[in-house]
Amino acid sequence: MANYRDPKLKVFTCNANQSLAKEICDHIGVPLGKANISHFSDGEISVHINESVRGADVFVIQSTCAPVNDHIMEMLVMIDALKRASAKSINVVMPYYGYARQDRKARARDPITAKLVANLIQTAGANRVITMDLHATQIQGFFDIPVDHLFGVPILGDHFLEKNLEDVVVVSPDHGGVTRARKLAERLKAPIAIIDKRRPKPNVAEIMNIVGHIEGKTAILIDDIIDTAGTITLAANALSDNGAKEVYACCTHPVLSGPAMERITQSKIKELVVTNSIPLTEDKKNDQVRVLSVASLMGEAIIRVHEELSVSKLFD
Repeated sequence: MANYRDPKLKVFTCNANQSLAKEICDHIGVPLGKANISHFSDGEISVHINESVRGADVFVIQSTCAPVNDHIMEMLVMIDALKRASAKSINVVMPYYGYARQDRKARARDPITAKLVANLIQTAGANRVITMDLHATQIQGFFDIPVDHLFGVPILGDHFLEKNLEDVVVVSPDHGGVTRARKLAERLKAPIAIIDKRRPKPNVAEIMNIVGHIEGKTAILIDDIIDTAGTITLAANALSDNGAKEVYACCTHPVLSGPAMERITQSKIKELVVTNSIPLTEDKKNDQVRVLSVASLMGEAIIRVHEELSVSKLFD
């Protein structure tokens, strides 16, 4: 661990992803800030900051993963505590931004929860947000404060480059993920294919057509989030049934709720590559799942924001 000597840089974490926060602190070379997060007997969240933050650039690391509502409230209460303790700036580091899938009114009387969460973070007192692979890039515009939007494709892409796979095709499981698939394809110097699917209702996907040549090729499916794994496993099985030699899958945010692990285990996916933006519980770890760390990327972003350097080189 290096020793980052600026005492005005402080990093705190809530309870969502403490192992990632410690990795980030090790990369930067600062100790993890001292804070206690506890609950009153009725479940209310209590935060105590146990060191001075007056005049400091403070970074709060918190993924809003399950239990989502508890983790959002932990983050908001900590932001408020830091603001009232006279922190110079409060920078929220959200490797995974929850509630992002409702980013528009798809039907009458729908909420836009991605905007609601943005409002809550700003109202609590955050000055900046650092996040990764938002479900929709326009969510950056829901904030009136700076948002640094990092990408997982370089980390995922480098993993597949090291494997030296032959005859690769990168596959988007739906039309919405084509830009993401193209970025990975450019990194791997591979063609892309698209699965045209119809979703009759939330968390239920139906495969329709495969656009592109996949027969005899090694297919790599890429998505930002894998939740119940319905889309990705149906896509993998469709690729295999249509002549793909091997099927790999990758995503930045392994939500993996409900029947996800059972579906993945029973699918044609040879390897599922994910990042640690969301911590995996023991029941979600097996030989089929490979976890890559985003700590160095997040750590570099924190250093660059603190030192007022360009963050844009990290977007490549």
